[in-house]
Amino acid sequence: MTASVEERAKRRFKEFQEKKADITLEEVKENIEKRDKIDSGRSVSPLKKADDAIEFDNTGLAINDELYMLLNIIKEVQLKKK
Repeated sequence: MTASVEERAKRRFKEFQEKKADITLEEVKENIEKRDKIDSGRSVSPLKKADDAIEFDNTGLAINDELYMLLNIIKEVQLKKK
């Protein structure tokens, strides 16, 4: 499951606002980009998608739409296994 950096930053920023944290949206975005670069570039166990993974981008999706799409993906996978 993934989402654009911008979407993830908006979501995280909203969490920080609810906690009254003193951080800007741009700082949140920069932190996410930095962490992504570190996680995907480390020499031991870099973060990467598995070869057989199904990538699901939930950028801009409401939770109900996300659930509906995931259930459809699960059904498709189950049908292929039969």
